[in-house]
Amino acid sequence: MLFWIIAAALAAFVVATLWRASLGGATALGSAERDITVYRDQLAEVERDLGRGVIGAEDAARLRIEISRRILAADRARAAGAGEGRGPRWAVPALSALAVIGVFAVYARLGAPDMPDMPMSARSAAAADLKAARPTQAEAEAAVPEQLIEPDPEFAVLMDKLRLSAEEHPDLAEGFRLLSIYEARLGKFGAAARAKARLIALTPEAEVRPDDYAELADLLIRAAGGIVTAEGEAALGATLARDPANGTARFYTGLLEFQTGRPDHAFNIWRTLLEKGPQDAPWIPYLRENIATVAALAGVDYAPPAAPPGPSAADMAAAAEMSGEDRSAMIRTMVEGLETRLAEDGGTPAEWARLIGALGVLGEGDRAKAAYQSALAANAGNAAALAEIDDAAARAGLSQ
Repeated sequence: MLFWIIAAALAAFVVATLWRASLGGATALGSAERDITVYRDQLAEVERDLGRGVIGAEDAARLRIEISRRILAADRARAAGAGEGRGPRWAVPALSALAVIGVFAVYARLGAPDMPDMPMSARSAAAADLKAARPTQAEAEAAVPEQLIEPDPEFAVLMDKLRLSAEEHPDLAEGFRLLSIYEARLGKFGAAARAKARLIALTPEAEVRPDDYAELADLLIRAAGGIVTAEGEAALGATLARDPANGTARFYTGLLEFQTGRPDHAFNIWRTLLEKGPQDAPWIPYLRENIATVAALAGVDYAPPAAPPGPSAADMAAAAEMSGEDRSAMIRTMVEGLETRLAEDGGTPAEWARLIGALGVLGEGDRAKAAYQSALAANAGNAAALAEIDDAAARAGLSQ
């Protein structure tokens, strides 16, 4: 309500100011009329003084000339005022009022006139309340229905042995590393997260990687059905303290901001992730599908960048029906097309990274190295692009 009161007051002030300005012509017109009346009275007074002998004929003639000059000047001012007053006197305030009405109409359609006032302090307080109201990790896990992957009998026996070994040897890090991996593969993300947490606790602090905490956060959030609980948030904080640019932690931090009523914060985080890539990161499809909605909730008009060119759904369906040999040939053809286009026209860092990775997978080490060197040359001076390309080269087993 306060917004509407302030907006209405400002609109009224602007219209009133313009209206007063448009009346300037009428004010000037009235002043000129009064001056002409005074000057005519003065002429009549001169004639009376001449008749009574108060002034001579020469003085009377001089006064007539001076007063007549003033009458002509006042008459010109009156004519100019009348010409100026005919249009702006009504047009300026009318157009201003029309503009104000249009602004209110547009806001009523595109804005949120029914929303209560939400100053920054209130937003922060609301976000803090939503965080405080989150379920605990245990509560969230209990609310998620189990969707376990049924292992074959032999693997099930091995898992029972692995769990028993971890229980009997609580200080053996390798057992918890394996337990975390295989519990996750069975869909037991809560058990996998607990094994991962134990592995981190057993690892010397200097040897714990940022990705260890990022993996822990991922497991906790999956176990909680997508909710970023306080435990998951702590794992994200530990990741970002060690690597502020960690993609997994930044993605989930954006999710936390969205879940706690701050789509503006979520949008800023996710926009950077989407635009900087890498485009083969696991969160990119989710961002492409959802960031427009988050942007709208944040009050931002945003169109996500176009997805890098790649195989269509029809291409993928056709590839699924091919023989292994034909499928490999098709993949090679697509990679060669990308390689040719980048060599001739250049491309984005994400495209260079995808080419390097694809050539590495195909076993084309020499071509992958050549693509790597070309990518470095094409993106010289762009630190972010070079980091993305170096990362792709490292994944492909290359070194500069």
